Amino acid sequence: MTTDPSLVKDSLHEAEEHMQKTIHAFEVDLRAFRTGRASPAIVERLFVNYYDTPTPLQQLATITVPEAQVLMIRPFDAHSLKDIERAISASDLNITPNNDGKVIRLIFPRLSEERRNDLIKQVHKRLEETRVSIRNIRRDAQDMMRDFEKEKMISEDDLKHGRDELQKLTDKYIEQAEAVSQRKEEEIREV
Repeated sequence: MTTDPSLVKDSLHEAEEHMQKTIHAFEVDLRAFRTGRASPAIVERLFVNYYDTPTPLQQLATITVPEAQVLMIRPFDAHSLKDIERAISASDLNITPNNDGKVIRLIFPRLSEERRNDLIKQVHKRLEETRVSIRNIRRDAQDMMRDFEKEKMISEDDLKHGRDELQKLTDKYIEQAEAVSQRKEEEIREV
């Protein structure tokens, strides 16, 4: 019976794809964190009840940043202005929308030290969740390779090599997650 080392390579490739997706999801998640600076990402994923259909805000309006602390939302349909305003008020942004009849302005106050520390704790919590996800991907890939070895589809050496490569991937993606977290933390601390 011959073994097939490409099974290890396929397992590693699949694990790496999952790890990349985990890092991407972590980055997208952190974009929605409110820092001292206005960013369209803060409200893009907000859902507006538009004609009784939950619709992402980015599909209903143009979102711009005219000033560092101001976000301007210009709806494509003037009738959706009230719905957008309601969605912002109901969200966890803790910002009162200013509606002039044509656009909504969101003015972001400077973050207090207490709020900054709270946000940093949330970033650390999400970082730990990301690390756990990456480790779970590693565990699943190891289990798959162990099963291949039990079924004599790969050799013991292939299994050892696969585990070593998998650990390198795990370390690489955990470092990436920590770098993403560090950048966000610096952004939050920026006054």
